[in-house]
Amino acid sequence: MDIMQVIKDQIENNDILLYMKGSPNQPLCGFSARTVQAVMDCGQKFAYVDVLSNPDIRSNLPLYGNWPTFPQLWVKGELVGGCDIITEMHEKGELKPLLEEAAPAE
Repeated sequence: MDIMQVIKDQIENNDILLYMKGSPNQPLCGFSARTVQAVMDCGQKFAYVDVLSNPDIRSNLPLYGNWPTFPQLWVKGELVGGCDIITEMHEKGELKPLLEEAAPAE
């Protein structure tokens, strides 16, 4: 499958998706660590992709989303942003309602 199709499928099939360096339990850069903490603080389940172990995704995702850096948070198929945007949204109380609305009903 074409890597752009793989990325598209990941984004479409996960309501909340974080592309990051490392994993939520072991982020491998400070930006990913701050972003994953903000997302985890909101209490919703989310999927993640480690771009360090997926070099094709790491090199093509910036083209797909027209966003050059990692991490990247995607919610309901839309790019929300990277570390600075997510951290700011969390501090302003804007991130939690966005993720709660996007989370699948249990």
